[in-house]
Amino acid sequence: MKLSDIIVPLAVCAAALGAWEWVVMSRDIPPYVLPAPSAILDRLIEDRELLFSSLLVTLGVTLKALLIATSSGVALALLLSQSKWLERALLPFAIVLQVTPIVAIAPLLLVYLQPDNAVLVCAFLVAFFPILSNTALGLASVDHALQDLFDLYHASPWQKLIYLRLPAALPQFLAGLRIGGGLSLIGAIVAELAAGASGQGSGLAYRIVEAGFRLDIPRMFAALALISAAGLAIYGALAALSYYLLRGWHESARERGE
Repeated sequence: MKLSDIIVPLAVCAAALGAWEWVVMSRDIPPYVLPAPSAILDRLIEDRELLFSSLLVTLGVTLKALLIATSSGVALALLLSQSKWLERALLPFAIVLQVTPIVAIAPLLLVYLQPDNAVLVCAFLVAFFPILSNTALGLASVDHALQDLFDLYHASPWQKLIYLRLPAALPQFLAGLRIGGGLSLIGAIVAELAAGASGQGSGLAYRIVEAGFRLDIPRMFAALALISAAGLAIYGALAALSYYLLRGWHESARERGE
């Protein structure tokens, strides 16, 4: 990665924050309408114990949901790749879960589950399908010439899986993992908003709801800033993992490294 790849986005972000600060100050906009970045930073420092503890709650749920979605998505993709009958039978259920809005599911889950479990299930549901579909696509995208080569040398099904199909599916799986990482955070936030509206929860979205009831707009923006930073950190970590695993042989990683 070039130094300019870091400096340019930071410069654009600093310019945008400076313009925001200038507009608020020049027009004398009150904080309860639109707080300046400096006011948001002050509130972030002032409420750091409360907000960062809520951030840990949200991140914990997000990462746990992503781990469950990854393990179950890969396992189901491997199972579906072994049988077209199973794929026809089970894949529609996964699609239904994906296309049903999580905003509609979250209140129902809060009726049947404890708030913490409901948030975890919501985050899992939105992260599960991209990992499943991308991994299944990768497992089905093996080069036919390589398949014939493995057949020529009488490779066992286990050898084909380990040395051919899994490496071929790795780029697609990592792409699904990057998507699932962001979606798991979105699912956790949506479920926390629903839980917060009912007076339950302890994550960052609950703090946003709580601050909204109190018209504490700077705290709302501070919590939103932490959510955005968490999303960037998750995506950056998964992108770095993808580059590390693919840099030696896949074209996408080679292009990024050049």
